[in-house]
Amino acid sequence: MKITVLSGGVGGSRFIQGLLRTKGPGDEVTVIANTADDIDLFGLRISPDLDTVMYTLGGGIDRERGWGRTDESWNAKDELAAYGIEQAWFGLGDRDLATHLVRTMRLREGRTLSEVTAELCERWQPGVHLLPMTDDSVQTHIGIDRDGARELIHFQEYWIRLRAQVPVQEVVIRGIDDASPAPGVVDAITGADVVVLPPSNPIVSIGPIAAVSGIRAALGATSAPVVGVSPIIGGGAVRGMADQLLTGLGIQISAAGVAAHHGARSSGGLLDGWLIDATDEQQTERIESLGITARAVPLWMRDDDTTDQLARDTMDLALTLQDAR
Repeated sequence: MKITVLSGGVGGSRFIQGLLRTKGPGDEVTVIANTADDIDLFGLRISPDLDTVMYTLGGGIDRERGWGRTDESWNAKDELAAYGIEQAWFGLGDRDLATHLVRTMRLREGRTLSEVTAELCERWQPGVHLLPMTDDSVQTHIGIDRDGARELIHFQEYWIRLRAQVPVQEVVIRGIDDASPAPGVVDAITGADVVVLPPSNPIVSIGPIAAVSGIRAALGATSAPVVGVSPIIGGGAVRGMADQLLTGLGIQISAAGVAAHHGARSSGGLLDGWLIDATDEQQTERIESLGITARAVPLWMRDDDTTDQLARDTMDLALTLQDAR
């Protein structure tokens, strides 16, 4: 089988680990990663979600944090702070720094982000075909009110420096209108047997991927079932700042609320199937009224066993939908 995953960083990466451990021996997995979290800092191009997927699947991630390198040190960050560099709030580790240096060097040589990602993966061997959603520059900005005025700040500043403690007024994805899918992205969707949306942030991870010109059309055209996993359990985000973003955009913080936001493929949305946590089983009827098949299973990825079972449950739902066609 050809399995294509549209992924953000931490949650998506953990889910993909389970998928790789449970897939069939001949199955191929392609991951289309969000790049709207990318940021240019210290003269470097930083791609957090691409790197989190690559490090996690390649065995180099700090498992406790869920991001960055193992056995990391922070000398460069401390030195930047000592120089009074304002952006030193961004936690750039010494080992991680090498990846950003290579990426930036290659981009300045005229390589595309897809080409650079492929080169970096030669070292890490993540076991998937890792693609950026686009080779074009796309960056998410968050609108906040500060000192009585609306201000747009980069998503990384909102998340890391402000710790998502300021109410979200709007989300603006700069460059998205001019972005086109990276080579191989559309083919990976239209040629897939199954497309999966893992438990990634619906606004700043899945949203930007679907907003790239041609990707939503490819999702609509593929014969593969599209199955998503809710990032909301029991009315709260599993990880990250989805709560703040959903509240700011007027979207209900629930498994059904996110399903409604994504929408049914039969109505021009993204989903054929939606996995929700067993504690949210009462929302099944509402989700299915949208034209999305819902199944309630345990969603917490507490360890390898629970993560692997979630991957199996996702594929089971996808195959059920496939057989029903």
